[in-house]
Amino acid sequence: MTTTRKTPLATDETGANGQVEGAQPSNSQLETAPETIHHLLDVDALSRAQIETLLDSSEGMLEVLGRDLKKTPALRGKTIITLFFENSTRTRISFEEAGKILGADVINVSVSASSVSKGESLYNTSLTLQAMQVDALVVRHPHSGAPHFVARHVKAPVVNAGDGLHAHPTQALLDLFTLKQRIGALDGKKIAVIGDVLYSRVARSDILGLAKLGADVHVSGPPTLMPSGWQPGAAPVEPGMESVTIAKRIEEALDGADAVMTLRIQRERQDAGHLPDLREYSNLYGINKARLALAKPGAPLMHPGPMNEGVEISSEVAHGDQSVVEEQVRNGVAVRMAVLYAVCAAGKEQE
Repeated sequence: MTTTRKTPLATDETGANGQVEGAQPSNSQLETAPETIHHLLDVDALSRAQIETLLDSSEGMLEVLGRDLKKTPALRGKTIITLFFENSTRTRISFEEAGKILGADVINVSVSASSVSKGESLYNTSLTLQAMQVDALVVRHPHSGAPHFVARHVKAPVVNAGDGLHAHPTQALLDLFTLKQRIGALDGKKIAVIGDVLYSRVARSDILGLAKLGADVHVSGPPTLMPSGWQPGAAPVEPGMESVTIAKRIEEALDGADAVMTLRIQRERQDAGHLPDLREYSNLYGINKARLALAKPGAPLMHPGPMNEGVEISSEVAHGDQSVVEEQVRNGVAVRMAVLYAVCAAGKEQE
């Protein structure tokens, strides 16, 4: 069973220097965070209860983001390092902001300016950072499994910020949080996931998370951009996805959907030539006003970003009333605050 603790989010009391001083939390800010999460490497390692607890905790974190003074002492004295081997804007800045709002010291390691550029291995880099007694490592890497490798060799909690084609758990959590805000509990809700599943680490984590929360997930995309074994009309051959349906046609996936999640075409990963032409993809699978109208009225439209407007999504709907893309970005900070608090609290208990 997952045990919980109350999150010590401070009230708005400030000292003379304008910084929030550790005071008593208000009742509305007493959100829970699971103590049993040490590393966050993928959604498949989380139970439904843990996912729901993180989402509940994110509600309190979102309240903090709405204040004039966005600062709490929850992780004061903690040191968090972000180690990104891939370029990133949204994810890196989101983690940095999340850590700083919680009062932690956040150090961003630039791989191009580190010993990695001189040939140091990931193993030795991990040991070096461990020796600095950091409280959490946030790792993004182009190779699948790299954060798992780091987690096996350090005591500090490791958060996967995206690894190769494998997983992006915090993106999945923020997507689940956004859906929960918009359409409520996901049990029995039809969620359409459209696009490049083969190369999308977001897709795998999102689909696993949606399935764990009881959603009726329908996936559609070009056959050449589906993983091996994902056959139309059947469920994916992967543990945890038995309730997921691969639609034969995009219209089947979109019909009556409670929400639509479109995936970015991974142009940088298209060396194998799975797509003959981006215009053809847009014609067959791009989400435009007509296709979005197949979903339920007002169904939220999601995209993990950055968007290739005119390819997987039209500008009209990307910036339309049903788009929740900006909400996803805002919610990403709140969710990553909840994650950092959870893993740092768990890491402290294991000392």
